[in-house]
Amino acid sequence: MDAASWDARYAERGRVWSVEPNPVVVETFSGLRAGTALDVGTGEGRHATWFASRGWKVTAVDFSAEAIRKARELQAAHAPGTAGRIEWVHADVVAEPPRQDAYDAVAVMYLHLPAAQRRWALHGAAAALAPGGTLLVVGHDTANLSEGVGGPQDPAVLFTADDVARDLAVPGLRIVRAERVSRPVGDDGAAALDAVVVARRT
Repeated sequence: MDAASWDARYAERGRVWSVEPNPVVVETFSGLRAGTALDVGTGEGRHATWFASRGWKVTAVDFSAEAIRKARELQAAHAPGTAGRIEWVHADVVAEPPRQDAYDAVAVMYLHLPAAQRRWALHGAAAALAPGGTLLVVGHDTANLSEGVGGPQDPAVLFTADDVARDLAVPGLRIVRAERVSRPVGDDGAAALDAVVVARRT
């Protein structure tokens, strides 16, 4: 989906995603000292707002202007005390890579792109890490098509943790976690399958 398609999706109903952060974000970053964070593909801003509410200075990027508008609304409604801690940026991370060596934490959550574009975006995310920084990548696993629920139905934009680990096989970056994770959705026992990768800049 392009930016216009996402604008239309975000405009057609209340909230597309939950207000609560993904549990893997909480698990990965809760124990770290607050610093600078980059939220790539922020959507409605739930993860940027979570970072900011814990004292992080956040840059949150999305190519959908409607997503940024709703993210600002979420911040105002659920975390008014974080005013000034989030810079909302309307940009395409494939066309406009983030600043290098700038962030202690980078989250790339459910950014589904064709393989070549994904690789480019992830290289940019990795390059954005400051020394000692932590990168988290989460997305719907390829196996979610046949074994899970929800998510994109185009196999060309899905990936495995191994795919991401290969994308991030760059000097100075160490993979510390790469696995498939089952994520409960709804109350009927259904689950989505996510690919989860955590890397740290040495």
